[in-house]
Amino acid sequence: MKLKIGIMGTRGIPNHYGGFEQFAASLSVGLVKKGHEVIVYNSCLHPYKQSEWRGVQIIYCKDREKKLGTAGQFFYDLNCIKDSRNRNFDILLHLGYNSDSIWYWLWPKKVLNIVNMDGLEWQRTKYNTLTRRFLRWAEALAAKHADALIADSLPIKQRLLNIYKKEATFIPYGAKNFEHPDPSILTKYGLTPNKYSLIIARMEPENNIEMIIQGYLAQNNSTILFVIGNMTNKYGKYIRDKYNSAFIKFSNAIYDQNELNNLRYHCLIYFHGHSVGGTNPSLLEAMACNCRIAAYDNPFNRSVLEDSADYFTSAKDVLDIINTPKEKFVINQWRKINNQKISNIYNEEKIIIAYEALLLNLYYEKNLISQPAIVNSL
Repeated sequence: MKLKIGIMGTRGIPNHYGGFEQFAASLSVGLVKKGHEVIVYNSCLHPYKQSEWRGVQIIYCKDREKKLGTAGQFFYDLNCIKDSRNRNFDILLHLGYNSDSIWYWLWPKKVLNIVNMDGLEWQRTKYNTLTRRFLRWAEALAAKHADALIADSLPIKQRLLNIYKKEATFIPYGAKNFEHPDPSILTKYGLTPNKYSLIIARMEPENNIEMIIQGYLAQNNSTILFVIGNMTNKYGKYIRDKYNSAFIKFSNAIYDQNELNNLRYHCLIYFHGHSVGGTNPSLLEAMACNCRIAAYDNPFNRSVLEDSADYFTSAKDVLDIINTPKEKFVINQWRKINNQKISNIYNEEKIIIAYEALLLNLYYEKNLISQPAIVNSL
């Protein structure tokens, strides 16, 4: 059965922004390889300008973010939804809710509208009180009006059941185990294997970048902390200007996956400070790259890493992690367990299979087509 699938809610593919974009790229290509027609909505501001990428069709919609800031997202989502009404999709996959869900009454009616609920957007500290209230309302609209919900973590799945009495299908994000390290890649960044620690994150307060830097600088430094993210936004400029140290190296976002994987693989400690959201793609990629991980202590990160990581909630915790010796055997066990989780649970191919199974089953059910149930094995 060939489905016509639309994917919206991201800046677009290939990834030049963050986790959702990386996921949209992986999923769309995977579904095309399985014989489905897939269309991804891209912002007109996206640097990639072709109408197709690796077999995935791309539709560009007007985006006024440069002129209107965050408010431009409302019009971009509206433009995507208006276009989708004329595409005869079988399924429209909404990645996240935010401003998308306020236009629910314009979602195409004969299409299965499926929402990946992502994380707790309304908890992000970059938003003011009014915006947070709006995002909670948007979350409720998506939960109420979607034909089906997807939760990328078990805590999110439980929250949707507790708050909205809605069942969601648990499908996390995926990654591929990194198997071909090349230390020569590091010379481009002036780094030496196991002589630096690493942060890869959007430059936003809720990712606790400042907390990690403060803890790192409190030690008697002998290694570098390499921080990768958008250094041109307001928070990125603040962090870069405030922590001008010989032991902190900053880089704008890097989108070459081979370079990123090598930077992860050869780091001493990978610090994951994300405090909002479910299963974070960058955390899975660190696990896939054999990193020793220190993560911000919350239910989402613990549900993925369990006992195979260090945890912190303060700069002092970060300092203690750095200063407290850890047996090599323990670190290697953590790496092995996390690598196995990528193979067995967060495997990119298994995630694509799970999405295809869900989409097909929902389509058969909606259209009363008698077909053998396709099993979602997650």
